[in-house]
Amino acid sequence: MIAVELVRARGHPLVRASHRSTLEVTTDATLTPRGDCIVAVAADKSASQLSAGFKCLAAREGARIVVVLSCGGLKEVIRASGSPSLRFTDPRSMVVRRSGFVDGRTVAVRSDKAAADIDRELVRCLQRGAELRILLVAYAPEAEADALRLLRVLPI
Repeated sequence: MIAVELVRARGHPLVRASHRSTLEVTTDATLTPRGDCIVAVAADKSASQLSAGFKCLAAREGARIVVVLSCGGLKEVIRASGSPSLRFTDPRSMVVRRSGFVDGRTVAVRSDKAAADIDRELVRCLQRGAELRILLVAYAPEAEADALRLLRVLPI
């Protein structure tokens, strides 16, 4: 089983993407210099607005999640895990975490990257206010081959 979500957001001149343990996308229109984990604003979805199918699959024991960030022809791939603790209740943002900590904003845990790990060229693209497309793919371990094939053909 595989579930896919596409989220559209945009960069902002204050994107720093310097946080070492989280990466966040917010539906808020602006951001302050303190938001060092935020990579994009004005997202068209938050954690609570993801589909029921995605939430159900991501909250299964052993679920895997791939997050693809795409901006100005540049891509960043983040590999993470789901968790039965995921709640998907936040109406304003979504967060990918290196740790296993979960709150209402968390959409993936134990990721291999955080905001500080994002390619700096992609960060510069976001600082110009460019559109960011975020592809979230959740899958069960037994569907990994199908998920990887899907990721190769999706136009993001």
